[in-house]
Amino acid sequence: MQTGLLLTPVQGGERIVAMDVLRGFALLGIFLMNIEAMAGPLGLAVTGLNPSLDGLDRWVDAAIYILVQGKFYLLFSLLFGMGFAVMMRRAEAAGRPFTGLYLRRSLGLLAIGTVHMVLVWSGDILMAYALLSLLLLWAMRNRATSRLPRWALSFYAIPIVMILLLGAVVEMARMDPASAQETARQQASQAAEFTRMVAVQRAAFGGGDYAAATAQRVQDMIDTAAPMLLFGWQVLAMFVLGMWFVRSGAVERPADFERLYSRLRRIALPLGLALMLVSYRLDPTFTSDIDLTTGSALALAWIANLLIALGYFAWVMRGLDSRGWAPRLAVLAPAGRMALTNYLAQSVIGTLVFYGYGLGWFEQLPRAWQLPFVLVVFALQVAWSRWWLERFRYGPAEWLWRAMTYGRRPVMRLEPVAAN
Repeated sequence: MQTGLLLTPVQGGERIVAMDVLRGFALLGIFLMNIEAMAGPLGLAVTGLNPSLDGLDRWVDAAIYILVQGKFYLLFSLLFGMGFAVMMRRAEAAGRPFTGLYLRRSLGLLAIGTVHMVLVWSGDILMAYALLSLLLLWAMRNRATSRLPRWALSFYAIPIVMILLLGAVVEMARMDPASAQETARQQASQAAEFTRMVAVQRAAFGGGDYAAATAQRVQDMIDTAAPMLLFGWQVLAMFVLGMWFVRSGAVERPADFERLYSRLRRIALPLGLALMLVSYRLDPTFTSDIDLTTGSALALAWIANLLIALGYFAWVMRGLDSRGWAPRLAVLAPAGRMALTNYLAQSVIGTLVFYGYGLGWFEQLPRAWQLPFVLVVFALQVAWSRWWLERFRYGPAEWLWRAMTYGRRPVMRLEPVAAN
């Protein structure tokens, strides 16, 4: 780690390679999760299993829901928290103020996320990361490292408690005939609004021009404010947990934390999968009709998502310590170093292939075929990232973000290696 007087963007030799590999792994999971919301209406993609599917499409949709959906955005959030802790540590080592630098970083990400959401794809997560990162700076910067896991679990528990309380309130309301009638009316109204929203998205993205799609993205951006009151707590929790993994040394010295990683691999992951299967059995599809059964299924799914995400994280760390798996996993590192660029590129590719102003494949690619589509595109991204980083220090979006953060243009090209 450099400790010079000038605080500069991270160079290749300063990176924590495990974090790059994990970002690459998370990037694949994010695309597996997001492809459904690019190939069809966004509203339908966030409701769990699509009940209209059958055959192989249903099996693939169920597998993605159980193993991927909700897990990889948590892993990505964990890595964001790690990056926050690394950046803060570097600032302290360089003896430079951190707050102003971090605010510019967050505002830069907010600008990139806003452009992404409005002009490319309305499923953007970067805006939420940017806004929640400000809360992370204010609330968690000076917390003792040993207390960070407790804070993280407390934050994560908030939406779980909220959804269970909501389900219980609905069940209690149904016991009174008048209240039950009003509850049914409200839920019918919400269901009608959900159906209308999906129809509008289908028309704008599947058959509309770029102007219509952009107008709908603006509306989707407004509509995401309410759900973030729930999911924002989960993201913040993972930010805080990521801070702990860096501050404690668990990422850089995994051998010192083998007991923790073993428990995450052998206990957390199987338990998470079991809870996910129970949730799936209770209610695999969520729309606007929340009752105690649906609320319980969601609560179990959210607990399972955390356990599975941490289990995946632990297994990747284990693989990086294996002679057989380490070289294979290292292939993901270049894609992870360019995670922002690749994340944005996935949105550009997906919308140009599926939206009406592109190739127009909206709702045309069967669910089962979305899986090989993702794998092919991601393999190309891995190869392209390696090629790019052999010539340049940063991905294009990473370069832009660093320029916005540090107030100057970082050197982009790598210096040619002199021959001996």
